[in-house]
Amino acid sequence: MLFLLQDGITNGAIYALLGLALVLVFAVTRVILIPQGEFVTYGALTYASLASGQMPGTARLALAMGVAACAFDLFVARKTLHGRLILRSVLANIVLPAIVLALTIYFAAQKPPVAVCIALSLLIVAMIGLYLYRIAFQPLAHTSVLVLLIASVGVHLALQGLGLLFFGAEGQRGPAVLSGAFTAGSLRFTGQSLTVYGITIAFIVGLWLFFGLTLYGKALRATAVNRLGARLAGIRTTLSGQIAFLLASVIGALSGIMIVPITTLYYDSGFLIGLKGFVAAIIGGLVSYPLTAVAALFVGIVEAFSSFYASNYKEVIVFMLLIPVLLLRSLAAPAVEEEKD
Repeated sequence: MLFLLQDGITNGAIYALLGLALVLVFAVTRVILIPQGEFVTYGALTYASLASGQMPGTARLALAMGVAACAFDLFVARKTLHGRLILRSVLANIVLPAIVLALTIYFAAQKPPVAVCIALSLLIVAMIGLYLYRIAFQPLAHTSVLVLLIASVGVHLALQGLGLLFFGAEGQRGPAVLSGAFTAGSLRFTGQSLTVYGITIAFIVGLWLFFGLTLYGKALRATAVNRLGARLAGIRTTLSGQIAFLLASVIGALSGIMIVPITTLYYDSGFLIGLKGFVAAIIGGLVSYPLTAVAALFVGIVEAFSSFYASNYKEVIVFMLLIPVLLLRSLAAPAVEEEKD
């Protein structure tokens, strides 16, 4: 039972990060981020590819998306173009990913150390997330949640297909971030599991400080509470969306980097992992960060015990957790006319 509990807490820590990212993005942009799982696989497989001395295609994808984002920016601002705007867009959308691509090509041939692989993987996936918002979701920012959901499904399918193109159908594993192990009583803690715990706690504390103490964090909170009020107060909701997607992509990539030394990941593995974070986010009502984190730990523990006692029905049991939660929420929610929903 202790081994299963330990395994469940380790998995739950990963789901907690993904659930927090989903809640953040939905609160700020109203986007149900189905491609969160692709951020996981892109981060994990980019890290594994670099560690094995292979060139990941995600670096080229980041540059291509940056060029498209720059074209979008210049087209939208075509009537008020000036040199400073053009320079800023070119530097942020073309020069930066080009530099990262050059560094990736250089280091991929050298079999770089773990720290360099992690840094490059996070940079590449962060840029993909940022440009993804600019290309796919920013033009639809003022549409309904249903339209945003349809766009999210389309982006998920596109990124999954690109993942197959970049990494192939074979699974990959990466080197452990922290090697070694120690025993405490009847439990054995590996360096990788301690890394998962430490990074999860550090990220949750960091997000709490970011939202509570920084100007950008308070702007994100204001946008999440009332988009129109935030705009009237002078907060750029577009910038808030970019920050939310940037954080979500970094969290997804970091989660993938923590998972890939523990288990073999494939190009489509992230979808199922992201869905379990989504279960935790739904239990948290897509609004509560603490409840989402607690729910994620519960999901991880349920998954661990289900895999031991009823492995054939492991996924069914985990996703069945949604039914009582949705039933209780539907009974507790007030009736809303369709036109006002």
